[in-house]
Amino acid sequence: MKPSNFRGIPAETLLVILIIALFCSVVARGDETCSSPYLTRIEGQEEFLYVWTLGIEGQGDGSDKLVTVDVNPGSTNYGKVIHSVSTGGRNEAHHGGFTDDRRQLWLSGLETNRIFIFDVHTDPARPKLVKTITDFAKKSGAMGPHGAYALPGRVLIPCLSNTKDKGGRTALVEYSNEADYIATHWLPSPADPRGVKNPELADGYGYDARVLPRKNVMLTSSFTGWDNYTRAFGDVAGDPEAMKHFGNSMVVWDFHTRKPLKALKVPGAPLEIRWAWGAKHNYAFTATALTSKLWLVYQDEKGEWQSEEVADIGGKGGCLPVDISLSADDQRLFVDCFGDGTCRVFDVSNPHHPTVIHENQIGRQLNMVSQSWDGKRLYFSSSLLARWDKGGADNEQFVRGYAWNGKQLDQRFALDFNELKLGRPHHMLFGSTKVGN
Repeated sequence: MKPSNFRGIPAETLLVILIIALFCSVVARGDETCSSPYLTRIEGQEEFLYVWTLGIEGQGDGSDKLVTVDVNPGSTNYGKVIHSVSTGGRNEAHHGGFTDDRRQLWLSGLETNRIFIFDVHTDPARPKLVKTITDFAKKSGAMGPHGAYALPGRVLIPCLSNTKDKGGRTALVEYSNEADYIATHWLPSPADPRGVKNPELADGYGYDARVLPRKNVMLTSSFTGWDNYTRAFGDVAGDPEAMKHFGNSMVVWDFHTRKPLKALKVPGAPLEIRWAWGAKHNYAFTATALTSKLWLVYQDEKGEWQSEEVADIGGKGGCLPVDISLSADDQRLFVDCFGDGTCRVFDVSNPHHPTVIHENQIGRQLNMVSQSWDGKRLYFSSSLLARWDKGGADNEQFVRGYAWNGKQLDQRFALDFNELKLGRPHHMLFGSTKVGN
C-alpha cells in the first residue's frame, strides 16, 4: 500500500491493520519447525518430503539416494514415492540441510566424508545431483560430516571426528553457498580449551549446531568419534572402554565471532538441539541418548547460560532417544526413541517441568521426526546408522506420515522401504513449488 493510501485513516485503525498483516504473514508461512531461522520458508502446506536414504548391498542399486515422497493431501500420489536419485555408492547417508535461499539441498556422507549437493529449485519434485564435494576432510581436517545448517550465504557443517586420530575431538566447518571451503572451528577440548569457561567440561566432541540469532548465541552438542560410530552398536555397548568415549557436554558460542564461551555439563551424549521460537523464550531442549533424559539449556536471570536435567524420557533400561521436534508455539516436544520405537509427546509449556501427554509406538525401531509448522502433520523414519539398526524382524525400514490433533497421533500413510527396495530412510526435509522470502 502506498503512503498516500493511508491518508485519512485513524492511527488506531492503522495499528490494527499492521498487526493483522504481521499475523497473516506469520501464519501463512510453513516449514519444518526444526529448520534454520536463516532459511527461506515454504508458503503453506509442504508438497514433498525429501528422504536421505542409506543404500543396502543387494537391494535395488545398492546406493544411497534422495527419495521424494508426495505429501500434498490433494494429490493423487499422496503418500507415494514419486522420484529417487542415486549417488552411485554407499556413504552412510546421514543428515543434511538447505542453503539459505533453499535452491540447494546439501546432504552428508558420514563415512566417506562426501557432501552431495542437489538442485531442488529447478524442479522440486525431481531433485538433481549437481555437485559432490570430495575433498571435505582434506581441506577442513575434520571428518564425519553430520549435516548442513543454513547461515546467510553459507552452510555450517557440524562434524563427528578428525583426520588426525579419528577420535572424538571435532569441529564445525563453514562453506560458501558456492561450495567453497571457508573455515574450520574446532570445539574446545582439554588440550585446546580455546578460552572457554568451565574448561574441565570441554571434551571436544560434536554433533549438532543451532543458532539463536537475537541472542547472538550458537549451541553445540556432542556424540562420539569415528572409532565408535563405524562399529556395530552391540560391539560398542559391550566394550567398557568404548563407552567412555562419548560426549558429555554442550558448548555455548558467540555466534558472530565463532568463539566458544562456556562448556555445560550434559552427560550421556546430548544429540539434537531445538531452540524455542518465542521472542522471549531463551532456552533450548536436547535429549541424551545414553541416559534417556531431557535437558534444558536456558539463560538465567543474570544472563548466564545454564544446563538442567528436566525429565526422564522413560523406557525400561533406557529407550535411546535419538531425535526431537519442538512445536512452533513451544508447547509440545515430540521425542523419538530408537530402542522401543516409540514417540513420546511432552507438554513443555513449563520448560523446566515437562510432562508426557501421549505415547505411540511408530515401529520396532524409530529415528527421525519432522513436524509441520502448523503442528498438524508429522513424519517419521526408521534408520539410525547402518551398523546400529536392529536385525531380523525388528529391522523395519519405513517412512510414515501421521496427523496430530493435539491429543494423539493418527497414521495417514506408510511406506515400506524394504519392500520398495530403496534402502534405509534416515533424514527427512520438506520441499515445495511455493517458496516464500
